[in-house]
Amino acid sequence: MLIKILGTGCAKCQRLEQLTREVVAEQGIDASFEHVRDMKEIMAYPITTTPALVIDEEVAVFGRMPSKDEIAGWLKQA
Repeated sequence: MLIKILGTGCAKCQRLEQLTREVVAEQGIDASFEHVRDMKEIMAYPITTTPALVIDEEVAVFGRMPSKDEIAGWLKQA
């Protein structure tokens, strides 16, 4: 599973990555992470604001901080 965090590196982007890594560890999911900071690459996704969470090239959420339960649900569906 490939998980991407889209964002320029702000505190919210870093927190989203931290929360997602915690859920992955707690669930024992085999995943690799990529933090996309390049605006050109970010704009290739159908989002209007950051941070964004992309799981296997599907945008799960953008523009807000999801709960760990929400992240866990999206990872289970992927």
